[in-house]
Amino acid sequence: MSTGITVTGLSKSFGAVRVLNDVDVVIPNNSLCALLGPSGSGKSTLLRVVAGFERPERGRVLLGGQDVTNVPLGKRDVGFVFQSYALFPHLTVAENVGFPLSVRKRPRAEIDRRVRDLLELVRLDAFAARYPSQLSGGQRQRVALARAMAAEPKILLLDEPFAALDLQVRRDLRRRLRELHDTAHVTTVIVTHDADEAMEIADLIVVMKDGRVQQSGSPREIYENPANPFVMRFIGDVNAVPSSHATLYVRPHDFHVDRAPFENSFAATVDRITDLGSRMQVELLREDGQRIVVELHAAKFHDLSLEPTHEVHLTPTRVRTFDEAPAPSEARELNIAS
Repeated sequence: MSTGITVTGLSKSFGAVRVLNDVDVVIPNNSLCALLGPSGSGKSTLLRVVAGFERPERGRVLLGGQDVTNVPLGKRDVGFVFQSYALFPHLTVAENVGFPLSVRKRPRAEIDRRVRDLLELVRLDAFAARYPSQLSGGQRQRVALARAMAAEPKILLLDEPFAALDLQVRRDLRRRLRELHDTAHVTTVIVTHDADEAMEIADLIVVMKDGRVQQSGSPREIYENPANPFVMRFIGDVNAVPSSHATLYVRPHDFHVDRAPFENSFAATVDRITDLGSRMQVELLREDGQRIVVELHAAKFHDLSLEPTHEVHLTPTRVRTFDEAPAPSEARELNIAS
């Protein structure tokens, strides 16, 4: 498979602050990649270096196998979507989408056809004559997506495009982005700090922290085989249970729970119950004061008839431990029969 984006040995500083530190990333052609991490992890800076907004101090950026490290932004064949939409307020929706083609002096018939197709794709064809001020936030972001795709770029880059929108709109736009990506067959990279968003739409997730890549892999690989405690905590809820040999990391759904003691179980008291619809979150306190969070299917929860102050007995069905090392390390699994 040809490579869409390759970054090797990339380093970047702003003043005395190193924001990227020897970053290596390979994003396959036509894939949808999520750069995932907390604020300050370097993910947006990496995206801006790939786009050409920033120049690295060291390292190389290859797009489609071509070294573009020193190629200006306007010659990289990249579409960029900002969190702030960056639409022209004095232009209509159709004029905003067609603007990149107008700048390139494409024939009017071609511009009209391309704008019409893109607005149908993002389901805004009925809004072509409206202005940005007449649209909702989600609609504006869909216009921004269509405009970024107008010139048919080989690479589409999105910097936290849904962060300012409410949850339901974000979910809708995730689906639209995935549809757009699958239809256009373009290599797409989205920056996000939302692990659920990355898990839902991405083929590849690159987890970053402190300017370094912590792990790169498919959503299932990242979730099932995290490289270190940071990745495991960031990609989903987890309990860190101290033991005599190592800290045990257990997902809330990886516990067997019963009202009666059973082999290898330990006791805890129900402290709080949260109804999550199809599942129930139960917060438990051990005798030593440690809090354990468990998730149960609603049917299992009702079978147990749990209430606050009830004592339960539980044991992990799947445990992960990590080597105590500063660099990312492989997780070790210990499966305990329930």
